[in-house]
Amino acid sequence: MSNQRQHPRTPLRARILIRHESFGELLGQTRDLSDAGVYVHHPQLAGLAPGAIVSGQLQDLPIPAPVLRLRVTRVDEEGAGLSFVDDPLNPA
Repeated sequence: MSNQRQHPRTPLRARILIRHESFGELLGQTRDLSDAGVYVHHPQLAGLAPGAIVSGQLQDLPIPAPVLRLRVTRVDEEGAGLSFVDDPLNPA
């Protein structure tokens, strides 16, 4: 079976701070990253509905990373796939 993905994924392990009104803040771990989004591993994210908006900020960088809005695109028992809502080069 060929890969039908529009945006290739790159494995990336990094801590990410996720915020949502239903749980406040949590620290998850990214699994992979693409031009369109990121998968975040944290079981509490499985409780979010597709379409929900969260904010996310990578941690442990030499300078503070931007806080981005992310849309939940899919959930499973281990975490959630999140798509970028903000374009970091052209913020809304």
